[in-house]
Amino acid sequence: MNVDLSIIIVSWNVKDLLRNCLKSVLENSGNLKLEIFVVDNASKDESVAMIKKKFPTVNLIANQENLGFSKANNLAIKQSTGRFVLLLNPDMRVTPETLPQMVEFMEKHPTAGIAGCHLVNDSGVTVPHVRRFPTVWDQAAIILKLPHLFPFLTSKYLMKDFDYNTLLANVVDSIRGSFFMIRRELIDKIGGLDERYFIWFEEVDYCKEALKAGFKVMYNPKVKCVDYVGQSFKQVMSYKKQQMFTDSMVKYFKKWHAGWQSNIISLLRPVGLAITYFLAGLKK
Repeated sequence: MNVDLSIIIVSWNVKDLLRNCLKSVLENSGNLKLEIFVVDNASKDESVAMIKKKFPTVNLIANQENLGFSKANNLAIKQSTGRFVLLLNPDMRVTPETLPQMVEFMEKHPTAGIAGCHLVNDSGVTVPHVRRFPTVWDQAAIILKLPHLFPFLTSKYLMKDFDYNTLLANVVDSIRGSFFMIRRELIDKIGGLDERYFIWFEEVDYCKEALKAGFKVMYNPKVKCVDYVGQSFKQVMSYKKQQMFTDSMVKYFKKWHAGWQSNIISLLRPVGLAITYFLAGLKK
């Protein structure tokens, strides 16, 4: 059959959220022809057994080790056949309108290589996720934890003035990777995610690549999806998260920015890690 949408869910130790996510997808697919992939990154919570028992039609890829976000998604992207591919986090819940209307949106906007929707938490409050491309200065501030004292340092990067309830679709720089719809033609042109990133910055990088390839990144305000935000990474200690985050940041700046900028990020990284270690110690 011709597949409209390939949904790829990379999961790590969030069995209950994954079950609820899959249930919402299967109950709210409308008339779309779907194929669903779950790529499990060596979970220890019996996620694989749950999928085999409760969702036998799902294409399961069970990794023996945690390959990270990019590599895991690429395993399924290579097998996918849909006209559109949706990277969907396991801590998401789609509504009856989410999938059909997002596919319709992509069909109506042929220059959109990537699109996201209006993310809300379980209380219906907007989850900010539209970003400008990072600059050396706002990322340096983030490494040094300065926005906690001076929020204005990242207000432009975080697009604090962005209207998520606008009636018009917006062309933006980048969107959150938790709901990340990709046009097949873009994948055919540039391939999958850059596997140099274990986690973080891979979606920003892919938005950069899309722009470079002549496609747009778009935000659709009329479609909502519930985002429970970062449940997998609540299991990871803050220092380890900061290590992974700043490692990806260095790789991003080495790829896209002048050498002096990546050097600044590289030099500040150990300082930022030391600050994180110190602050984590204070919380104990």
